[in-house]
Amino acid sequence: MAGVKVAIFDKFKRSKKESDLSPELPNEVIMTREDEGVEDAEMAPEEKAAGSFFGRFRPGKKEEPAVSGEAESGLAETSVGNGAEEQISESEAGESQRSSLLDKFRMGKKEDQSGNDTELDTGLEPAEMSAMEAGQRSKVSLMERFKTGLSKTRKNIGDKIDTLIKSTRKLDDEFWEELEDILIQADVGMNTSLELVGKIKMAAAKRKIKEPEEVTGLIQDEITQLLGNSPEPLNISGSGPAVILVVGVNGAGKTTSIAKLAYRLKRENHQVMLAAGDTFRAAAIDQLQIWADRVGVELIKHQEGSDPGAVVFDAISAARARKVDVLIIDTAGRLQNKANLMKEIGKVRRVIERELPGAPQEVLLVLDATTGQNAISQAKIFREATGVTGIILTKLDGTAKGGIVIAVAQELDIPVKMVGIGESLEDLRDFSPQIFAQAIFEK
Repeated sequence: MAGVKVAIFDKFKRSKKESDLSPELPNEVIMTREDEGVEDAEMAPEEKAAGSFFGRFRPGKKEEPAVSGEAESGLAETSVGNGAEEQISESEAGESQRSSLLDKFRMGKKEDQSGNDTELDTGLEPAEMSAMEAGQRSKVSLMERFKTGLSKTRKNIGDKIDTLIKSTRKLDDEFWEELEDILIQADVGMNTSLELVGKIKMAAAKRKIKEPEEVTGLIQDEITQLLGNSPEPLNISGSGPAVILVVGVNGAGKTTSIAKLAYRLKRENHQVMLAAGDTFRAAAIDQLQIWADRVGVELIKHQEGSDPGAVVFDAISAARARKVDVLIIDTAGRLQNKANLMKEIGKVRRVIERELPGAPQEVLLVLDATTGQNAISQAKIFREATGVTGIILTKLDGTAKGGIVIAVAQELDIPVKMVGIGESLEDLRDFSPQIFAQAIFEK
């Protein structure tokens, strides 16, 4: 009888403690304890007697910190099975943490090795790589940049021509007329499109080509020949500082092109200086100063409204004194008064020619590719006023009418020397007719 009283009293005490603890414990803990109680019922009596008391409270003690930091600390792991939640011991958790850290270290090593491999594949040549291999890698990289930059033009020209070829069974008059339409819509120009298609048609007849699939190669070849086959590099030779006079309308990307050109020449180990010859706009001087600071080159400037000839004179004197390799001169870009523009730029040229015989080595006209055929009329005005030697075609990545490159080269007989195919400082590239023609058609 005494034994029964003691058992009842123990049961009452345990029930009292559970009722006191239950409000403070999370619902998850209470559920875990109930589940564990089911498991206790199935345990052997001696196992139940040994672990019932501590077994009931251990889950609750460990479960509380799990809510706030278990996932972050990684010191405890849980596994769910058959509706019950089990916790591993602290020693097992520590072993798991050490294993996790080791796995992370191994994974980091593998990622490091993988990163190095990728770096080698995308452009870092070993010191012992031959000049031929380096040149081939550079050509592939340039092709990829052109393909990316000309994606809109490729859809407007290459994809349409590809669709035309796949839907045509023979090379008849209808095929050639549709090819002309595609080129005209891409701003190649009426005259240039007719001339280009005429040459392709003659080449197809000469080679006895009758299948439309074989025309793509002919188109690429004729475009390349029309653009001049090989690229024309910048002329920066001479005993004194080489002078590059940059002209173009406001908004064509003239200031940005000057900065990109300075950045490129500096990377080629040339000492570069800029001159703010566009004194008509205060914004032009300020913008050029920002770019000069960013690129890390010196800028010679005067106040707004100053004489551009005086700015150029001071810039040439400073370039001589500092033994500068290349002097890049910005000029005014307003076309509202053609006579004043020609007079102002003419004066700048006379100052350059007087101070540095044989200069300027280059007069680069900056044209916005997105303006299409308007770029042709702009180029004609500047050619008369300044004697343009080459063209920088900007924003080629932002237009579907990249055929303007072909129109400029054909109608103006001025070589396209550089093209802008992106917004970063590295995205002013030498223009390659061959790569341009390939990039339009390659997927």
